[in-house]
Amino acid sequence: MPTTPNFTEKLLQSFGRIGRKKVIQKGEFLTKEGDIERNLYLVESGAVRVFYLSEYDEHIIRFGYKDSLINSLASFIKEQPSEFYIEAIRKTAVKVISREELINLRNKSDENLRQYIELLESLVTQQIDREIDLLITSPTERLKRVLERSPNLFQHVPLKYIASYLRMKPETPSRIRNP
Repeated sequence: MPTTPNFTEKLLQSFGRIGRKKVIQKGEFLTKEGDIERNLYLVESGAVRVFYLSEYDEHIIRFGYKDSLINSLASFIKEQPSEFYIEAIRKTAVKVISREELINLRNKSDENLRQYIELLESLVTQQIDREIDLLITSPTERLKRVLERSPNLFQHVPLKYIASYLRMKPETPSRIRNP
């Protein structure tokens, strides 16, 4: 008996059916601070970084690469200006669906709504893991935790961005990986 697809599978099918393809070059933005996020992106190739720009520095909070769903989530949900930038760190192809299309999919059934909530819960736990990463003082342990969650990270994201994400000097991840 075939299983019913979960919400993520339905969402990925929707990207294939109604998603619009967009290609951005390295250094171009999907979202900028102050924009209201109206889209959800599925990264098909390339890579993006999500970062916050403070008065003194850039703070990378997330990466998106092949098969990642990415957007400025708080802006998307609350329909308020984003505090984040989403920038291509290499030529990147994404599929795009609108907030309205996602909401229509979510509201098609009680099961979709339940699975949508599970997806959001998963995103919350990912954010908690990220917060724990930032509280760990050992650079080796921070890198280890990130690589357990994203073992292919170094294949998709340049070292300087990974170091920034981990709040390390650019040479530190290399030194830890190759003692």
